[in-house]
Amino acid sequence: MDYELSDAHKLIRNTARRIAREKVAPRAAELDESGVYPEDIFQVFAEAGLLGLTIPEEYGGSGAGFLALALAVEEIAKHDNACSLILLLSALSTQPINLSGSEEQKREWLPKSASGAIKGAFCLTEPNTGSDAAALESRAAKDGDDYVINGEKVYISGGNVADFVSFFAKTGDDGSSSISAFIVPTESPGFSVPRCDRKMGVIGVPTANIVLQDCRLPAGLRIGEENRGFKTAMLTLNTCRPVVGARGLGLAEGAIAYALDFARERKTFGKPLVDHQAIQFILADAAIAIEGSRHLVYHAATLVDEGKYEREWAPYLSIAKTYATETANKVASDAIQILGAQGYMKDHPLERHYRDARQLMIVEGTSQVQRLVIARAMIQGEINYW
Repeated sequence: MDYELSDAHKLIRNTARRIAREKVAPRAAELDESGVYPEDIFQVFAEAGLLGLTIPEEYGGSGAGFLALALAVEEIAKHDNACSLILLLSALSTQPINLSGSEEQKREWLPKSASGAIKGAFCLTEPNTGSDAAALESRAAKDGDDYVINGEKVYISGGNVADFVSFFAKTGDDGSSSISAFIVPTESPGFSVPRCDRKMGVIGVPTANIVLQDCRLPAGLRIGEENRGFKTAMLTLNTCRPVVGARGLGLAEGAIAYALDFARERKTFGKPLVDHQAIQFILADAAIAIEGSRHLVYHAATLVDEGKYEREWAPYLSIAKTYATETANKVASDAIQILGAQGYMKDHPLERHYRDARQLMIVEGTSQVQRLVIARAMIQGEINYW
């Protein structure tokens, strides 16, 4: 694959890089302390056109695609992973509509999402169903021309500030074959956010519990055909996995760059840290893992842009997500080690990067689930190294 970026890709990357340095970096520590969603940064992203990168032009977006989104997310994540999540959520919440929605739904919801007029969230995980998404317990019962939905969702990023959610519920009794997808406006009667969770990292974007109690929706808000929502959910996650990888890639880059700057100035035993071979090996290992992550993430995002995100391509998307997010965790830890005790202190951003990195191996499919996807493809001959 040719990794030479187009002029359009470079423009998007440079725009995100400027915003990251001028707007995100100065706020990162404050957001980590307060846990208050940064509406001002969301609007900066909207004005720069970064919220509609994966939304087609005919629906108000730029249609730049998932590689463009990955590039933007990477730049933001160098400074703050919570703000990079804001960009990911713009795709994650609208992709079910993009993939399976009606023409009317696309014209109603996508332009407003691309412009920043509304925010969305993605509601799949439940108290008793995480990795086993097909076992979800939320129910949507048909009642005339409406559906009445009851259920609880947990760990919903940005759910407390969303104007709508893409919500998945059972419309029958046959496992994954009875799941349907819905657009649920958060102003709907019966919709509530009883609490947000206290969590380890990515604190600037709250994580909410969402409850629907006898929430009545017109059938026109069902996304796609009844009982076909599970495929919509899985394809949405497939398309967004490279972008989660980009969050890891950017975090790793930001962490090791900060540690390198420190190591150039800090002296021990009469010479700069960078002149010690032990530190050089850490730096080199980080560069090796980062460049590997970059190629995997860019390749996976390009596959998505080429329409290659169905089941046979899923292992390659899983490989990118797994490698890049695990790289983020290793590099963030090693960056702290370079600073020693100072790296452990909140005066430096590395402990925040370290906490933020831990989320990435869990969200949108744990590292273990990704390995199951990859191994199954190998066993079934879909990945063949002969």
